[in-house]
Amino acid sequence: MENQIQITITFLIYFIAMLGVGYIAWQRTQNSSDYFLGGRSLGPWSAALSAGASDMSGWLLLGLPGYAFAAGFEAIWLGLGLLGGTWLNWLLVARRLRIYSVVANDSLTLPDFFSNRFSDLKYILQPASAGFILIFFLFYTSSGLVAGGKLFESVFGFDYELAVILGMLSVVSYTLFGGFLAVCWTDLVQGLLMSAALLIVPVTVLEVTGGTEQVFTEIEQFNPHLTSMFTDVQGEALSVVTVLSLLGWGLGYFGQPHIMARFKAIQSSDQLTLARRIAVSWTGICMVGALLVGLTGIIYTQRQGLVLDDPEAIFMLMVNTLFHPVIAGILLAAILAAIMSTADSQLLVCSTAVAEDFYRNMLRPNASQGEMLMVGRIAVVGIAVLATVLALNPDSSVLEMVAYAWAGFGAAFGPALLFSLYWKRMNGLGALAGIVTGGVTVVVWRSLSGGIFEVYEIVPGFIAASIAIVVFSLIGKAPSDEESETFQKVQALVKLPSGDSQDEPVIS
Repeated sequence: MENQIQITITFLIYFIAMLGVGYIAWQRTQNSSDYFLGGRSLGPWSAALSAGASDMSGWLLLGLPGYAFAAGFEAIWLGLGLLGGTWLNWLLVARRLRIYSVVANDSLTLPDFFSNRFSDLKYILQPASAGFILIFFLFYTSSGLVAGGKLFESVFGFDYELAVILGMLSVVSYTLFGGFLAVCWTDLVQGLLMSAALLIVPVTVLEVTGGTEQVFTEIEQFNPHLTSMFTDVQGEALSVVTVLSLLGWGLGYFGQPHIMARFKAIQSSDQLTLARRIAVSWTGICMVGALLVGLTGIIYTQRQGLVLDDPEAIFMLMVNTLFHPVIAGILLAAILAAIMSTADSQLLVCSTAVAEDFYRNMLRPNASQGEMLMVGRIAVVGIAVLATVLALNPDSSVLEMVAYAWAGFGAAFGPALLFSLYWKRMNGLGALAGIVTGGVTVVVWRSLSGGIFEVYEIVPGFIAASIAIVVFSLIGKAPSDEESETFQKVQALVKLPSGDSQDEPVIS
């Protein structure tokens, strides 16, 4: 009981601090541009850690360690795919999207960007894109609430359904008022906390168990197949399908709307090089830490004679048994940080889709700034309630729910965004075909099983969407002179040296 009280106090202090950040951001939120994109005022540290923290979510401290705990070195393929995807996304997309989103009529959202990029089908592209965002983000947000439910259930012994509701309320409370700035500022703190936790826990376990060499020796004695990247736990060689599926997670980065928002919101595109280095370094540290948590957990549970029904609880188990309650409270708050940093971003992107892409675009084109803020905040609450309903199943897997949403976004928006930034001949018909084909392929592929259908759905979805973009762009009419001129202007700006004063287009 005493331990639980100390952990509860730590959680409350952490949560009050996050609410304080939300309040400060609320005072600086004056219009819809501030609420949805922070007035494009992020620095490199905020942009990098906010992108990383919002991307990783609760699965970084629950799903990935659980996978490493159950599958051993096989999980390294997943870590490599994610690290590679992070680097390529910052390298290929960040600068071009930051510049293009300003030139293309100051596009605030990803659907808004597609609409402004392709004038021939703008009134179809925007609601179609926003529709896919709402569908897949419901599952993504639900995965965070499932993680929150497992956390509160494990730490406080709450009923799972009550724990999910408490997790939802904690996220909504500051997203509702502070908007994008609150999300990014808290993500900066939460990203640092997550990386610290993923370093402290495995290092402590390694000290307790006798060091890295001893741990890996014992893992090999327990099951030699756990220390091979090329076999599964039964000793069977990993198939090409499995390796491609794990590496394929990296493709998802190119289509995540909440990550793209950080690229668009950075203060200046010449800050993106530093931001990329910070983001890739942070991701690498977190990947190594998360994998070590799972791997060291194999020996720790063996030595302690512990049986773990849910592998995704390995981080919480080791924190609860190894650390003083106050330290445990801080480390467990890192899980809450991971959950909040992603769920708040997802809720904000969904509310932006409702307010900007549906409400203003289709119903009230002349809506006032105050009206847009109100609609956005109402959307946050409504979407959070729907996501909570989906999360109420206690048997839900965090990693499985994230995998579905991640694939949906990666296949629907990844190819469309990459082609729109690099291919002048692409048109609105190609963009629409790519978005629909990618999203539908993921949904259909996931419902099938056996043989080639065991490949992670993002891989066939990405390929199908790319083919659809090329075919339908060539079938459709050529881009207008205005679209071609805008594309050429962006290409010229991208080629300018970083720091050049002409690099930043003026928003009129």
